[in-house]
Amino acid sequence: MDSIEVVVGRIGKPHGIRGEVTVDVRTDEPDRRFAPGAVLRAQPPAGSASPLRSMTVTSSRWHQSVLLVCFDELGDRNAAEAARGIVLHADLPADATPEDPDEYYDHQLIGLTAYDEQGAELGTLTAVQHGAAQDLLTIRTPEGRDTLVPFVTALVPEVDVAAGRIVVADRPGLVTPFPDDAAGA
Repeated sequence: MDSIEVVVGRIGKPHGIRGEVTVDVRTDEPDRRFAPGAVLRAQPPAGSASPLRSMTVTSSRWHQSVLLVCFDELGDRNAAEAARGIVLHADLPADATPEDPDEYYDHQLIGLTAYDEQGAELGTLTAVQHGAAQDLLTIRTPEGRDTLVPFVTALVPEVDVAAGRIVVADRPGLVTPFPDDAAGA
């Protein structure tokens, strides 16, 4: 069966002296993704000398609002410090959908056609960028411009994966150019 890979977190700073690390969670199912025995693909940051390509969760726990994780590969604070910045990926079945009906995996969104609230086509969703505050949708317009739309309900009031469409509450300068910009192009 085919699978997809999703980003589930990024390793932060060490916690204590036994190799435990903080994880910047990028999944809505952290208790499932960071369960003991879970094997995650490790993607060290650019320029890193880390040899780690996969990591196995030994344990995880919440401390205040921070997820702390122990991995088999990180036995002490030095190893934990060297792992800082590693992006963690999990494999999911290709037909996987999040438990929350208002959440989506990137592969479900990429390729959807974006329309404004009046039904005019704005372009195609080509990428999802995950930010600290919110996610951004990259929409390529028919003219070939890439625009970024914050993935918030006020600006993206409708997502219909089955119909292959999203609705964007477009404003001048968001997806469509400002009138002055369009006239000068």
